[in-house]
Amino acid sequence: MEQLVILSKLEQEYLLHAIEAALPVQDARQFFLWTQGPLQALLPHQVMVCLQFGAQDELQHVECLHSTVLDAGLRSRLSHREDGLALRLARHCRQAQRLPAMLDAGPGADPLKAGQGLAPFQGELRELGLENMLMHGSERLPGGSTFFVLFGLPHRPRPRQAYFLELLLPYLHLSLQRINRQQALARVGTLARPVSAREAEILHWVREGKSNEEIGLILGISGLTVKNHLQRVYRLLGVSNRAQAIARGMALDLFDRAPLPLARAA
Repeated sequence: MEQLVILSKLEQEYLLHAIEAALPVQDARQFFLWTQGPLQALLPHQVMVCLQFGAQDELQHVECLHSTVLDAGLRSRLSHREDGLALRLARHCRQAQRLPAMLDAGPGADPLKAGQGLAPFQGELRELGLENMLMHGSERLPGGSTFFVLFGLPHRPRPRQAYFLELLLPYLHLSLQRINRQQALARVGTLARPVSAREAEILHWVREGKSNEEIGLILGISGLTVKNHLQRVYRLLGVSNRAQAIARGMALDLFDRAPLPLARAA
């Protein structure tokens, strides 16, 4: 942050408590309790949408957290996996490389003061009945990145609140990564059988954009054998094409757990 922010004694206590309470968070329930307790004490808000992206910048996981009953339509508009407001904000802010960011859409808000090119989102935010938002996210990292949007703060967000969110970003990031990995491992347990080492190799090269014939040359098998392996992988993962298999493999964390493929002479 460019502006110097000096925390009051009470804010220091809230911040320390939020950090300490984040350390043992391991699952979605604990994360929810942390966001509705220690995090709310420092950064009160109505709804928080958390996004996790994979190493290829694909959306892997979405969490929409709120303590009161949220209309299903509003929830979808905020956190939809394809065109939700949080996802569009993440794409916009990550491209602009200006984070943390905040937007005021309340009465009397001046679009010219929105900053970071966020003025086009003011009308939509007001239409949703949420007067403001505060957001931050990690940079693009080899293991994936995260993005967090806090909607409906009780007061107009200021650099002070953005600084608090910046201080807590590492704990939000690590907690969301733990949740995503835990849920991915749970989903793997629902498969009829484990993915074999050969299937994992082939899936790896599919993600690299190789054709069946190219994979066959790399692994020393025929293109037809590669095709047969892929058909078994499709049935196992419940998908029907290469793109779906890659997406499903990423969601199940198969690529991170797969052994490094070994190229063989043709």
